[in-house]
Amino acid sequence: MIASFPAARATVYGVLLNDRSTLQRLMPQFDSAPYKAAPRAPVLYIKPRNTFAGNHAAVAIPADPGEVRIDATIGLVIGSTATRVSASKAMEHVAGFVVVSDVTLPHENYYRPAIRQRDRDGFCPMGEVVAARYFDLNQATLHIEINGKPVYERRLDQLVRPAAQLIADVTEFMTLSVGDVLLLGAGEGSPVARPGDAVRITVPGLGTLNHTVALETQP
Repeated sequence: MIASFPAARATVYGVLLNDRSTLQRLMPQFDSAPYKAAPRAPVLYIKPRNTFAGNHAAVAIPADPGEVRIDATIGLVIGSTATRVSASKAMEHVAGFVVVSDVTLPHENYYRPAIRQRDRDGFCPMGEVVAARYFDLNQATLHIEINGKPVYERRLDQLVRPAAQLIADVTEFMTLSVGDVLLLGAGEGSPVARPGDAVRITVPGLGTLNHTVALETQP
């Protein structure tokens, strides 16, 4: 585990449309106005500090819609400042990897920031960081159980931009700082969880992240 994670000034960056199946499904939308083409650069969003939560957190969600999508993924923890790095050198800037539950209210609109859906309090549970040298990202698989029942599995070899290329493309226009976390993105068909559910995300060789889903209470 890397000490002091997440770092005091860390930013968690999510990336959309980094799964080949999702991109193919949405391609007809991108061919229409106003864009008339799929994005050429990574489409990013931020998970601010109010979303950060740890293992065994209880994620509170609103009664409407009463469910959340579990966009489970792996986060790349940046170990040294990265600006305009090449894909061949990109992984030298990664200190470790972490299992992340990128919780979001279900939505399909990619044309404006989904702040209300993605940035609610506690909507980014993260596990312990494993040093990069101890984990082979190229062989990674991710499994989700809800209430002890397997509901989802994905391989990480179907990324539009694999980790090194994603870092290279992101740092072409912005700097990633020490402690920042760059998420690899969700897979197609992420499962839905509801209040009372227990979520378990496992990446063999990297670890397990557990959290529950609870109904939001008004102050």
